[in-house]
Amino acid sequence: MLKSKKIAGLLFAFALMAGTAAVAQTPAMQQQQEVDVDVSDAELSKFAKAYQGLRMMNQQVNQKMMKTVQDGGMEVQRFNEIHQASQDPNKEVEASEEELEQHAAILSEIEGMQGEFQKKMETTIKDQGLTVERYQKLAMALQSDQELQSRLQKMMQQG
Repeated sequence: MLKSKKIAGLLFAFALMAGTAAVAQTPAMQQQQEVDVDVSDAELSKFAKAYQGLRMMNQQVNQKMMKTVQDGGMEVQRFNEIHQASQDPNKEVEASEEELEQHAAILSEIEGMQGEFQKKMETTIKDQGLTVERYQKLAMALQSDQELQSRLQKMMQQG
């Protein structure tokens, strides 16, 4: 159950944030995640295509999750406030019993979508000829490797 809540939290962070998937990190986390990796242009191109596919999927999932929240009778912002408070023992939010019940019902429905979303993500990555593990390693390397970031940006601008 804890893993399920953690995955749901990641999905919220991934899907309900508009725009980029920037994650604030402490310097210690960045040091742990620095990855030295050799990447050919062909492999970087595969990564770029998978990344673009995941971004499009993210937009679809974002819309689906927002619709689920709204269909459940809540505003997205209020749902997020309650959800964040439920994940952080140091954070409190005043919520009525009805709101807590709505939140639980919506969360259950969203958790039910997780498996489908995860399979689609994996398929998108594999369709480009990468493993999920390699995609993640490249994504981690991109966080700290300026030269690799520049290569990817040029590649994505060229289409």
